[in-house]
Amino acid sequence: MTTLHLVIGKIASGKSTLVSRLSQQEKTVAIGEDSWLSKLHGEEIESIADYVRLSTNLRTVLSPHIVSLLENGVSVVLDFQANTYEARAWMKELALQAGFESQFHFLDVPDKVCKERLKLRNEQGEHAFSASEEVYDRITSYFQTPDEKENLNIIHYPWPDEQDR
Repeated sequence: MTTLHLVIGKIASGKSTLVSRLSQQEKTVAIGEDSWLSKLHGEEIESIADYVRLSTNLRTVLSPHIVSLLENGVSVVLDFQANTYEARAWMKELALQAGFESQFHFLDVPDKVCKERLKLRNEQGEHAFSASEEVYDRITSYFQTPDEKENLNIIHYPWPDEQDR
């Protein structure tokens, strides 16, 4: 079944890993915001305001393409920021425009674990963007946990060890 998959999670929560796994399904393509933004605007992103402006532009350009893929029977896994009500509303609207379901995947990983993963990721230098712990905290301050009022189809991936919270 053609589906728009969307991943909710903090920085270094495992979103890209899940996106990779989901995109292995037949007739499925992944579209990653970080790779597009880094190739198009890598040097221009110096602040959260820069990211918001350029990400909004990217969404505007890609939205019709994403809808077209869905309409043509190709499932899409969006590796885009889905951590605010506004971002999730945009994503849900894409699926509605195409007449298909949206499936949100919520990676509920504690900050402590994300920060450990982020440190390792930064050391490896293989990700399109690196972020300091300060940047992690600033960006995470905008994180909005999915709410029932959003009426989203959510698969919840809770962190197994409550002691890490």
